[in-house]
Amino acid sequence: MTSSLEITPLPYRTSPLETFAVLRHRPGAVLLDSGRPEAPGGRYDILSCDPLETFETESRNPAMPGERVAPFKAQKALLERLPREVPDSDLPFLGGLIGYWSYDLGHRLEPISGNATTVASLPDSRVGLYDWAIIQDHQRREAWLVANAARRDQVLTWLNAPSPATDAFRLTGPFQPEQSRDGYLARFDAVQHYIRSGDCYQINLAQRFSAPYSGDLWHAYRRLRRATPTPFSGFIAWGNQGILSLSPERFLHCADGHVETRPIKGTRPRGRTEAEDQALAEALTTSVKDRAENVMIVDLLRNDLGRVCRPGSVRVPQLCTLESYANVHHLVSVVTGELDEERSPLELLAAAFPGGSITGAPKVRAMQIIDELEPSARSAYCGSLGYVDVRGRMDTSIAIRTAVADEGRLHLWGGGGLVADSRGDEEYTETLDKIRHLMQALTPSEKQHI
Repeated sequence: MTSSLEITPLPYRTSPLETFAVLRHRPGAVLLDSGRPEAPGGRYDILSCDPLETFETESRNPAMPGERVAPFKAQKALLERLPREVPDSDLPFLGGLIGYWSYDLGHRLEPISGNATTVASLPDSRVGLYDWAIIQDHQRREAWLVANAARRDQVLTWLNAPSPATDAFRLTGPFQPEQSRDGYLARFDAVQHYIRSGDCYQINLAQRFSAPYSGDLWHAYRRLRRATPTPFSGFIAWGNQGILSLSPERFLHCADGHVETRPIKGTRPRGRTEAEDQALAEALTTSVKDRAENVMIVDLLRNDLGRVCRPGSVRVPQLCTLESYANVHHLVSVVTGELDEERSPLELLAAAFPGGSITGAPKVRAMQIIDELEPSARSAYCGSLGYVDVRGRMDTSIAIRTAVADEGRLHLWGGGGLVADSRGDEEYTETLDKIRHLMQALTPSEKQHI
C-alpha cells in the first residue's frame, strides 16, 4: 500500500456537528468529539468514515493464557498495513485505528468468569483502519483534511452534498432500572462485606437503566451533547447498534513516547445557586473519603503504567484537582510515564485495560466482584473510545456517561467507587446524579421513573 498523504486546509467550524451530519450515514462513520465550543479543555475533533477494513472481537469468554492479548496483536497487525511515511506534522492523527474497546474485553486479559445474566450483542471491540480524517484544532481555530489525492476528492464531494433526511429520535417507553433501590443496596452490602473481609479496598459498582427507542441515534447524541458537553465524547453507530459517549475522562494518551492518564474519582452535583455550587465544590475538595478513593486509583494506575513504561519514569504531577463540568464537579489526578522503546501504544492499552478508575483496587479481585454482583455485562460502558495513529500516537477515553444502543433498546449506566466508609443511600443517589441529566435530555417532556 502506498501513501501520498496531503494535509489540506478546510474552513474552521466551532463545532463538528454540521460536518459530521453529512458523513453520518456513510459506512464506519465515527466522531471523536472535543465537545467544543461548550466543553472546557477539549482541543481536537477527529471525523472519518469508509475505513479500509473493520476488525471486530466477538468472544466474551476468558481466553487461554497465550491468547490474552490476541485482539490487541491483531489490531497492531492491522495498523501496520498503513504506510509509515507520512508528512511531518503535529496533528494528532494521520491515519490509523479508530473505534472502541469494551469493558468486557478485559475478561480476556484477567481471570474473570463472565457471570452476567444479560449480555449485549455488541462486539467486545470494533476498530476501523482509516486512511483519512478531518481534524479540527479548537486551540488554533484551524481545520484540515488529511488524505491522499483520491480520498481528498472523494471526501470533498461528500462534504458538498446535503445532509440526508433522517427519522427523529424518540424513546418509546421510559427508562427503567434493572434493579430496585433495595437490590442496589443489597449489592452495596455485599461489597462492604468483601471490603471488611480484606478482599479489596474499593469497588466500582454500577447499575443499568434501559428504554426502548426509535429513530436516528445521531439525533439522540446531539441531545445528550447539549445536556452535558465533555472533552472526550464520541459517536459510533452501525446497523442497529451504537455508542453515544459523553465522557469527561481521559484514559490513556501517548505521543512521542510520553504517556498520560487522568483518572476521575470523587463527584458532586453542580449547585442550583453560586453559593450552593461553591459549597459542593469545597465539600468535594476537602472530603477525606473522596481523596482516599482517588489516591487508591492513582496507585493502581502507577502500577499499570509501570508494566510498560521505563523504570523510574512514572510520576504524579497532579493529585486530586477540582474540575467542573456542566452537571458535576470531579476530582481529577494526572499520572505520567515514558513508554519503553520496545513497547507499542496497543501494548500500553492492553497493560492498563480496563481503566482502574472504573474497576477498584486491587483490580483483578475488584473485577471478579463486579462480575459476580452486576446482573448485566457492561459492554462499551467503562471501556474506551479513541484512536491509535500510524506514528504511535494514541488517545482514549474512559467510556463513562455513555449510552449503548442494542437491538432497539438504549442502555445507560451510573456507578461509583465504594470504600469502607461509603454510605449506601448516598452512593445510590450519586449513581443517579451522574446520569439523570442524560435521561432527561432524551425524554424532555416525560417524567422519569427512577
